[in-house]
Amino acid sequence: MKVLFVCSRNRLRSPTAERVFFGLPGLEVRSGGTERDAEQRVSRDDVEWADLILVMERRHSRRLRELLHRNTVFPRVVSLDIPDEYEFMQPELIALLEQKVTPFLQSAINTARLEAQPEAM
Repeated sequence: MKVLFVCSRNRLRSPTAERVFFGLPGLEVRSGGTERDAEQRVSRDDVEWADLILVMERRHSRRLRELLHRNTVFPRVVSLDIPDEYEFMQPELIALLEQKVTPFLQSAINTARLEAQPEAM
């Protein structure tokens, strides 16, 4: 499963999410921001790459659609409702991300675990 994490400037919340979930079996992750001054601005390629987009706030979903509305096929977009009040890799942010994101990723994680198990003889 390919997951794109999105916040405003790609400085705190979405890069934290990318780092927390990077390397999990069965997952590929990226992050980006919706604003012009974002560290890594979300592109049409990012959106079309993703199987799931997890935005930190509902406004990010609206902003994505405003930026990339023409001829862009959007995957499922879900708001995590995580406000912009955390620092990069802040333990409280990590705990909140794990709590809110894990249910969406569980099926991909389970599939990867099954594929990694040796077949019974």
